[in-house]
Amino acid sequence: MKLKALIFDVDGTLADTEEAHRCAFNQAFQQQGLHWNWSKHEYAGLLKTAGGKERLGAYIDSMTLTPEERRAVAQRIPALHEAKTDNYTRMVRQGLVPLREGVARLIDEAGGLGVRLGIASTTTLRNIDALLRTNLGPGALQLFSSIGAGDQVVRKKPAPDIYEFVLGELGEPPQHCVAVEDSANGLKSSHAAGLFTVVTPSYWTRGEDFSAADWVLPSLGRLDLKELERRFE
Repeated sequence: MKLKALIFDVDGTLADTEEAHRCAFNQAFQQQGLHWNWSKHEYAGLLKTAGGKERLGAYIDSMTLTPEERRAVAQRIPALHEAKTDNYTRMVRQGLVPLREGVARLIDEAGGLGVRLGIASTTTLRNIDALLRTNLGPGALQLFSSIGAGDQVVRKKPAPDIYEFVLGELGEPPQHCVAVEDSANGLKSSHAAGLFTVVTPSYWTRGEDFSAADWVLPSLGRLDLKELERRFE
């Protein structure tokens, strides 16, 4: 096959994780004694900033604070993000964040056809590990030839860095790989890295502009690898 690898985004693509992330953030705020509470509408806007720590920073930047207050609350970002990650991974391990339709089937079919798998995400490796092991079993990480997580690159999506990192680990040129994304930022990132990109919008991204995508599907349940190869060629 000309298609050598599928590279997946995680949040919104492998699973509709964002509601769990939102609730985990709100729990962390309460645990840390902050009276913040992100509504779904507010969180949808914050998702335009990739990365949890960066999202916290963007929220703080939007607040009316004195310079001293801003510095003090910004210093709390690492602790807030750590608490949020604990909350999120606990929810995942409780089975509250299943994979999206078609994902498990697609991973299995790709393996059977010799198509390698990669992950290019802005989320943490802890979050990826919890999601994959809970939904695919203890050997889930070994199904992927490369796992690129948020802290492995300086620039987050829409920069191409995370895809370039994964392509480097795979040892494949972008012309032989396909990215699977759910957001406009992810699409910009994968295209900037030279990748053919399939977009499957999530609840949080369905209003974004995907006119530049190579193929848009309502779910990965409708992604056929043979049809993908025909389009890819």
